[in-house]
Amino acid sequence: MAHDPNNRSATRIVFAAGGTGGHIYPALAVAEALRAERTETDIAFLCSDRAIDARVMGATDEAWTATSAKPFGVRPLTLARFARHWGRALRACRAALREADALVVTGGFVSAPAARAARLEGVPVVLLNLDAVPGKASRLIAPRAHTRLTASHSDATPSDWERLPPVVREGICSPADPGNARGELGLDRDRPTLLITGGSQGARSLNELIEHTLAHHPDAFAGHQVLHQAGEGDATIARLEQAYARAGVPAHVVGFLDRMDLAWGASDAAITRAGAGAVGEAWATRTPALFLPYPFHADDHQRVNAQVLVEASGALMVDDKVQASETCAAFVPALERLTDRDARIAMRNAIEGLGPADGAARVARRVFQIVS
Repeated sequence: MAHDPNNRSATRIVFAAGGTGGHIYPALAVAEALRAERTETDIAFLCSDRAIDARVMGATDEAWTATSAKPFGVRPLTLARFARHWGRALRACRAALREADALVVTGGFVSAPAARAARLEGVPVVLLNLDAVPGKASRLIAPRAHTRLTASHSDATPSDWERLPPVVREGICSPADPGNARGELGLDRDRPTLLITGGSQGARSLNELIEHTLAHHPDAFAGHQVLHQAGEGDATIARLEQAYARAGVPAHVVGFLDRMDLAWGASDAAITRAGAGAVGEAWATRTPALFLPYPFHADDHQRVNAQVLVEASGALMVDDKVQASETCAAFVPALERLTDRDARIAMRNAIEGLGPADGAARVARRVFQIVS
């Protein structure tokens, strides 16, 4: 919805979300919930100039601006780039916020100049934390945020932040019929399906693990077909397609999935990283998952993200040791359990007991309370 500066009867909400799909998709979920509550709501997005932002936002009808914001870091080149682009990013954010009623930030480096701009423009900031361990931007913004919400119940999140269920788009929460979803994705409508994804940008070590497992333990996939989001790169996709073909495992390998509602709807189980988005979508769709947390985060927050489903017996978790041959020893037994129908039923029932993933609607209600 484009902003109409002459229509001040509409509530104007700006989102700062960018750099990864994990920051953008929850913001889109809240935007959707805002409009479900009040159809006339005027919404705009502040994103980064990364290709993933353009791809995700380009698939929507949302108004968005690519800012020059860059990640903060202590290495000289990273710090210099951050400083060089800060002023321009701040000006773009201030321009977007001059008629805004509230700013919603989902963490990440785009949030920092947006929150500073909101303070200068007198716009209240709603911090929506997604990961179990808040990132640098969220920790920086929190002390001056009007409202602090979190989709994590981890002890690593301050106890005075308001707890919410996962923040997930409505299409994910109400997935298509499995057979229809498989048909739309070009899969066998009747064959049990595994979703494999390393997130919106893929995951090299996860791709290599699957390739290794197909070569040495192809029976672990027996009876299943695979929908594999591998990340961009024709060479990677071709190599995985060849590995699946040699192992005799039916598979559809893609670089990016625009329709994650179909992907989750088509799937009986998932093998995935443990970003907050993936954990929330597994919860929302009641999909048994095998999580392999990203191994290079200093705070290991993906492991903490997944713990809520693992402790509820709704998911499995294996350490990604980066070297496929080392990870495989624990991965194959976990995969065999994940592909067992009775085990999946038990895991799905366990997730059911956690309740609905209606965090987006709750965020929307809190935003309207602030601006009313």
